[in-house]
Amino acid sequence: MEHKTRTLSFRNCLLFFTFQVVVAFFLFSALFQVKHGNDQTEPIDVTSKPEEPAKIILLWTWPFGYTFPLNKCPSQFDGTGCFFTANRSLYSEAAAVVLHSRDVCSSRNQLPQAPRPPKQYWVWFTLESPSHNPNTAFMEKLINLTMSYRADSDIFTPYGWLERHDGKENFTMPAKTKLVAWVVSNWNPNSRRIKYYEELKPHLAVDIYGLQHLPLPRPKHIEILSQYKFYLAFENSIHEDYITEKLWHNALSSWALPVVLGPSRSNYERFLPPESFIHVDDFPTAKGLADYLNELDKDDNKYMQHFNWRKHLKPVAPESWNPHYCKVCKAIKDAPSYRTFPSITNWFK
Repeated sequence: MEHKTRTLSFRNCLLFFTFQVVVAFFLFSALFQVKHGNDQTEPIDVTSKPEEPAKIILLWTWPFGYTFPLNKCPSQFDGTGCFFTANRSLYSEAAAVVLHSRDVCSSRNQLPQAPRPPKQYWVWFTLESPSHNPNTAFMEKLINLTMSYRADSDIFTPYGWLERHDGKENFTMPAKTKLVAWVVSNWNPNSRRIKYYEELKPHLAVDIYGLQHLPLPRPKHIEILSQYKFYLAFENSIHEDYITEKLWHNALSSWALPVVLGPSRSNYERFLPPESFIHVDDFPTAKGLADYLNELDKDDNKYMQHFNWRKHLKPVAPESWNPHYCKVCKAIKDAPSYRTFPSITNWFK
């Protein structure tokens, strides 16, 4: 009897132990599925490496002191894999340092003074023309990538560009009640644009806005200029590809027909349809230009022919520095073999 009792006790213990093992197995399986998901068809790759760290792009200075949100690149500019910062303490970790020329041009001491980390890119950035970019000589053999409005830059950052649309956008011209507008603040009597205006004004009425002229509040900039049929997009200096906000923003964004004074017509036509602007060089005299503008003013059909291109294209003129800097990310990731630019001075002239 005692032996039989011990046998039953042993069997009960064995059954209880087996039950505990089974329960523990199912509990562990349930917990594992909660933590890792129910789909266990994909094996866990224990050999996978962590993602490559972001490339740090350091803005050595804010351009002209203007600040803007970093790491918020527009969708058309891929900023993934990069981290933008203005924190100079990250200099030694930066893959690239963007040097805005006008903010560092007064002295070599305004450039980074610490030893450069191996293969770090120094990016020379400007939107100003050679006439307004002094003291580039001390940057010789220091720059790795160029970034400017010039089409042959390593990083092309124009003042504006055209984008194709599907033709379904409304083609609506703002009401035009005035003739010619011009915004100018740097009034240099010896410049070509002022001299040309002096020849033009006896034959054409022009409303001038800017310093010492008519006021142009920034919030109403486009609203005011949209009243005009024509806009004088006269550049402050004449250089290859130097086509600025005077055309892209002041004229095209306000639906005014730009009258341009700058590089050659063929240079403009690299970026714009031939009929989208009027070039002063198309006329032997300023009076000839004035006569043509007055003729267009009286002929709406002929005037509107200069806007046919808008049925398929639209101008884009960024009003922030952000899109320009965002382009550095892709350029650094796609950069060719590391090299040093021999001479900014000889190239940018």
